[in-house]
Amino acid sequence: MQKALFFFLLTFLYSCSHSSEQELSANPPNIIIVFTDDQGYQDLGCYGSPDIATPYLDQMAKEGARFTNFYVSQPVCSASRASLLTGCYSNRISIHNALNPYVKRGLHRDEVTIAEVLKPLGYATAIYGKWHLGSEPDFLPTRQGFDEYFGIPFSNDMWKYHPQNEHHGFGELPLLENETIIDTLHEQSMITTQYTDRAVDFIRRNKDHPFFLYLPHSMPHVPLYVSDKFKGKSSRGIYGDVISEIDWSVGQILETLKELKIDKNTLVIFTSDNGPWLSYGTHSGSALPLREGKGTALEGGVRVPCIMRWPGNIPPNMTIENPAMTIDLLPTIASITGANLPDRKIDGKEILDLLKTGKQSSPHHDAYYFYYKTNELHAIMSGDGRWKLYLPHKYRSLNGQEGRDDGIPINYDYNTDMGLELYDLQTDISETKNVAELQPEVVKKLLQHAEHARSTLGDKLTNREGSETRPAGTL
Repeated sequence: MQKALFFFLLTFLYSCSHSSEQELSANPPNIIIVFTDDQGYQDLGCYGSPDIATPYLDQMAKEGARFTNFYVSQPVCSASRASLLTGCYSNRISIHNALNPYVKRGLHRDEVTIAEVLKPLGYATAIYGKWHLGSEPDFLPTRQGFDEYFGIPFSNDMWKYHPQNEHHGFGELPLLENETIIDTLHEQSMITTQYTDRAVDFIRRNKDHPFFLYLPHSMPHVPLYVSDKFKGKSSRGIYGDVISEIDWSVGQILETLKELKIDKNTLVIFTSDNGPWLSYGTHSGSALPLREGKGTALEGGVRVPCIMRWPGNIPPNMTIENPAMTIDLLPTIASITGANLPDRKIDGKEILDLLKTGKQSSPHHDAYYFYYKTNELHAIMSGDGRWKLYLPHKYRSLNGQEGRDDGIPINYDYNTDMGLELYDLQTDISETKNVAELQPEVVKKLLQHAEHARSTLGDKLTNREGSETRPAGTL
């Protein structure tokens, strides 16, 4: 009797699993990624902001999962975006730093983006927002799997009207429709609303078949702009106003999905490209209780807020403490849609089990690597997210200086020294106590991982060439 019951349960479970796979294949989920620019870890209500109200994103977290240890591969625009879209450490594909608007380099056409992974399955694909992976036509999103593009091709401060650009030779800020410049922006107060309206229209037009929507907001990158409907409404000044408008934008998308009755078949992901640009004072975000911000491999530069919602698949009100990184999004999306992975080496691992349960019995990565500048290996984190080892390098810091309140940055100290330092992130999230001397075995193991990274991805700090890197696109 027990044996018969056992086989019945096995058959039932297999049938449920097989049925679920068939249903998923017949009705693949829509994918939406909202990617903000320079938003700090603490800049949402559900992440502890004391003075920025984000009701829509807080509700999204209640209806889905909130990650407390989610990372980007690099704390800077272009490199971070390359990792998100390709599932690769950005130095593997030779995208470093923030690309100059006029450099004739960009994401290589042979690299495979999330959009290109999904296109063979019949997905409609669109990007509305900041690209920053090459501004020449050969590098634009429409050459990388996206059907539609509306937005700016690089950061919104890379224009002559930004106060810091008097001597940089930057020109107008182009607004593109696909590959055509349709306008030049002299101010950007409606940019968040414009992206949002396009996104909502795309969802409505494609409600009857699968779609991938990538919404990389230009905000809250400086210079900050906000529409009249949110100006002066936050207790955090213009920065809070900007985050409130982004929260509204997410709310418009979620409400549209519910109205069209497709929200249960849509995975929505919200995260940021790196931490806050602290030198801009009140015009920058907050990474508290993390240390430092954008432009460093310290936690405030690379740990970012991340919320994922997929009703019926991701349990509601779940907090995920296991680490994950933007490189994991492409393989995870491929797994849940049945898409094929790229035919070239990537670094991400799928985290579907983590999304469904909130936990994993063992880490899906042996280690995480944090590079910055032109291929400098600055830090290694253990796969379980507990230990983070910094390698000797110089980093930028305000070293206690307070920024201004008028949108003009103050100067960093770019020669702040980092030694061989180890931090226990479980007990010291703010990275205040170097425990390298107390944990020699942990240091030894992480240095072994560092050596693997140097041999495969390279490391300028030790004059190492990586054996597995691929070239960027060039003209």
